[in-house]
Amino acid sequence: MNKIAIEIKWGIIFTISGLLWMYIEKLLGWHDELIAKQPIYTLLFSVIAIALFVFALRDKKVNFFQNNMDWKQGFLSGCIVSLFVALLSPISQYITIEVISPDYFQNAIKFAVDHNRMSLEEAQAYFNLKSYMFQAAFGALSMGIVTSAIVAYFIKTK
Repeated sequence: MNKIAIEIKWGIIFTISGLLWMYIEKLLGWHDELIAKQPIYTLLFSVIAIALFVFALRDKKVNFFQNNMDWKQGFLSGCIVSLFVALLSPISQYITIEVISPDYFQNAIKFAVDHNRMSLEEAQAYFNLKSYMFQAAFGALSMGIVTSAIVAYFIKTK
């Protein structure tokens, strides 16, 4: 367990950061009156996500590998962080939808249908907790693996 303690820590930090981001989105109205802008504005979190991966891999490099980490070690570490984020994502989605923004799905469905982006049935199938839990877990793994590969390249010991 000690071998992956840093990855667990950063998986938790990433998840908490995501929840804080959702709270900020809610406060700024991106889950209700400004929901049309939410898909664009939520991309801003990717800057934070990349920074968190940089911090996580630097932490692993310095505090576990004594400043001598190759790309493979960094990539594996980032993949483990991604795995923990993916495992925590259903809980994170539940907290987001049930506590932070309980009207989000209702607002998203209404917007999608009112603006002819989806039929009611399509919107209900897409905007629900089960769908978002799956999307969050898959997104955490896929984007985390890609981000890990890139960040590990820059963090590795030259």
